[in-house]
Amino acid sequence: MENKIYPGQTGFYRGKVRDVYTIEDRFLVMIASDRISAFDVILPRPIPFKGQVLNQIAANMLTQTADLCPNWLRDVPAPNVSVGIKCQPFKVEMVVRGNLTGHAWRTYASGKRTLCGVSLPEGLRENDYFPQPILTPSTKAEEGHDEDISREEIIERKIVSQKDYETIEGYALALFARGKELAAKRGLILVDTKYEFGKLGDQIVLIDEIHTPDSSRYFYAEGYEERQAKGEKQKQLSKEFVREWLIENNFMGKQGQLVPEMSDEWIATIRNRYIELYEKLIGISFVPEPMEAQLRDQRIVESLEKLKKQLP
Repeated sequence: MENKIYPGQTGFYRGKVRDVYTIEDRFLVMIASDRISAFDVILPRPIPFKGQVLNQIAANMLTQTADLCPNWLRDVPAPNVSVGIKCQPFKVEMVVRGNLTGHAWRTYASGKRTLCGVSLPEGLRENDYFPQPILTPSTKAEEGHDEDISREEIIERKIVSQKDYETIEGYALALFARGKELAAKRGLILVDTKYEFGKLGDQIVLIDEIHTPDSSRYFYAEGYEERQAKGEKQKQLSKEFVREWLIENNFMGKQGQLVPEMSDEWIATIRNRYIELYEKLIGISFVPEPMEAQLRDQRIVESLEKLKKQLP
């Protein structure tokens, strides 16, 4: 098996930004790389410390929401590594939106008034709040782009049973409410985010990262109303600025389009924005922790041994 580096390893998967190792078909080792993706394409240059930022935000947020919904995480043995329980993932992503922005805005601006089977009210401007948060699921594609899908289609196509869908729908909305609460304490608005769920036996479990700049969008709360009233762009902390830069440079992941060149200065800008979000959201200074692969792997092995003793 390619990349078989841990004792008991039974699987390996390289995602857009993470390397995921399966151990004994029971545990997952998730290494958050410094790769960055947009429009389902991995961009040519990594962003220093991005993996650490994502991993530590996700671990913090999973800890702060564990009372709402069981999650997969059991240990964070290294700055960019999470270790936890392997679940059987549902093949949908639960996207919750509090404001009309990004993909939802592009859909709305094109004249459509439904998204994933959800009716959108008339008269909204970009970045306005929805009357209440909406759920706009997407299919989890093995390759290529994820696709919008409605609640009804998910149940009809038996991608998720009705009973399980109702559970993950409730979890997703509760998690979003908690995410908004946590963000508000830090002077931020959680605008939209995605959650992924899986099953461990009969139990539904929250998997993957949550409330990070790769899976979520944040606005600064201060000045939000004034900017909306003036029709100005919102000040935001998210990966959207990378997407906007790509769109300005004629790249949206479509066939034949070339990724624009990423200068050292642009790489540094992206790195600083990720660190800014960490510090703003978590409320402490970011401490870069570069770690040699050998030490990281040693810590992973020790973490797995400890986990195996806890869960024989």
